[in-house]
Amino acid sequence: MADIASLKMNPPEQRYRGELPKIGIRPTIDGRLGGVRESLEEVTMGMAKAAAALIQSKLRHPNGMPVQCVIADTTIGGVAEAAACADKFRRENVSVTLTVTPCWCYGSETMDMDPLTIKAVWGFNGTDRPGAVYLAAVLAAHNQKGLPAFGIYGHDVQDLQDTDKIPADVEEKILRFARAGIAAAWMRGKSYLSIGSVSMGIAGSIVNPDFFQDYLGMRTEYVDMSELVRRFEEKIYSEAEYKRALEWVRENCKEGPDINPPEKQHNRKKKDEVWSTSVKMAMIVRDLMVGNSDLKRKGLYEEALGHNALLAGFQGQRHWTDHFPNGDFLETILNSSFDWNGIRSPYLVATENDSLNGAAMLFGHLLTGTAQIFSDVRTYWSPEAVQRVTGWKPEGVAAQGFIHLINSGATTMDGTGKQRRDGKPAMKPFWEITPEEAGACLDATLWRYADLGYFRGGGYSSDFLTEGGMPVTMSRINLVKGLGPVLQIAEGVTATLPEDVHNKLDKRTNETWPTTWFVPRLTGNGPFKDVYSVMAAWGANHGAISYGHIGADLITLASILRIPVCMHNVDISRVYRPSYWSAFGMDSEGSDYRACQILGPLYGNA
Repeated sequence: MADIASLKMNPPEQRYRGELPKIGIRPTIDGRLGGVRESLEEVTMGMAKAAAALIQSKLRHPNGMPVQCVIADTTIGGVAEAAACADKFRRENVSVTLTVTPCWCYGSETMDMDPLTIKAVWGFNGTDRPGAVYLAAVLAAHNQKGLPAFGIYGHDVQDLQDTDKIPADVEEKILRFARAGIAAAWMRGKSYLSIGSVSMGIAGSIVNPDFFQDYLGMRTEYVDMSELVRRFEEKIYSEAEYKRALEWVRENCKEGPDINPPEKQHNRKKKDEVWSTSVKMAMIVRDLMVGNSDLKRKGLYEEALGHNALLAGFQGQRHWTDHFPNGDFLETILNSSFDWNGIRSPYLVATENDSLNGAAMLFGHLLTGTAQIFSDVRTYWSPEAVQRVTGWKPEGVAAQGFIHLINSGATTMDGTGKQRRDGKPAMKPFWEITPEEAGACLDATLWRYADLGYFRGGGYSSDFLTEGGMPVTMSRINLVKGLGPVLQIAEGVTATLPEDVHNKLDKRTNETWPTTWFVPRLTGNGPFKDVYSVMAAWGANHGAISYGHIGADLITLASILRIPVCMHNVDISRVYRPSYWSAFGMDSEGSDYRACQILGPLYGNA
């Protein structure tokens, strides 16, 4: 049993340089004094306060801290007050703005003109004053100026005295916009840390700095894997933490069977050395990402700083793994929501330095606060093939077949599904995870010694089976010559197979790695005609899997970043993009491509 007492809850912390982004609320108003403006001051500011209260009560940053809203000091009736609001927002690090109004306002005089803020406008649906008219006018101004904004307009007419009451459909749009806006703002100014270079010719590990800079606002940092050797040999890590971490691993990480032929198996001394190196690797990669103030005690001021990396990738194969232990332990433990320091926010690390799958992991994490599963999209199993191999005819959610998701490295232990929400398997943001749930994830995980045919230097891989019945979303960024980045999305569920069926199928690939049986939700059309078509249309060998059906949030985030979505199974009623997109035709996918092409990447001209 895992040591529950060691799994204390760590408070939210800001581990990255830079202030947390805030959301600015802009209450715009009819500027005509002498009766009109005065009659609207209270209700307009009431809308702003209601929107701020909603956002602050519902949303947290991915590090667990509450999202803060900043309201303009006054209502905004013209350009002077708009400028004053912009000045305040710059001082307060506002990256996302929501303009609210119950009435007519002067559109181009009151709008947010900052090209780098992420914008939405809520026009109150009421007959007392023409809030909807302002919404239409100011969105037209946004589109004409190339400053896209999301429009928010309630389905049902409300009374003017109810401007502080937010209908459910308006609330959904405000929160979807705010989640995606904060996610986009979080990336700006952070780093992707490439540890090593290209792994086995995998295209995603050809790290493209233009993509990270122009689309995500991130810099790319590069460290050779030999830096780990230097830090081993010169003891550039916290030795006190290392001793504590190694003892925790011995008590909480259960070894499973070694599948290597007996004559090729490493002896116990060698395996213990591999554990020791693996723990140091995890600590060093974390320190490379975010720094470690404890290193200052050794006079290592440069190493103590880190690279401000929100996301990292570890090449591993083969330049490292032919001699040293693989990166599987470091990737799994860092991507999990807990370790020897207790329950905390995960550190995102991509297997094989696949930066594009890492970016998809980053999107899912920033939108949900949860750990992310990194997997090979390994095998489509048709019902006929399953029955031929195992004698079992798939049924239930698996009746039309399923996809085997499996990877040696960065499959977070949260992916066991041993956390619970309403009694059902879940993956939760770290601030909701109990010590008992973290312990259950550890208890459900075996650590299997590396297949020495793959990894000559040894290593330990997590091995578990994801519980069935979890709603999940698989996504992936691909770069396409002449087009740029595109996003793929597949919502679905995890499936449970009979134990003997799982064992037979699992052993046909590599039983030492964690498995998730994934069934995408089918629409009967295009790539979602059947499960085989989803597998056939997937654009790369990896996928990022997030808990929950977050496809709509991913689409909204992609539109902010100007990344078109080439494949998704989200109902059209849930697709939410800026009004600019509606000018590019009635075909949703086609208009997405054309709008993204015309606007260009969010930070392309910054």
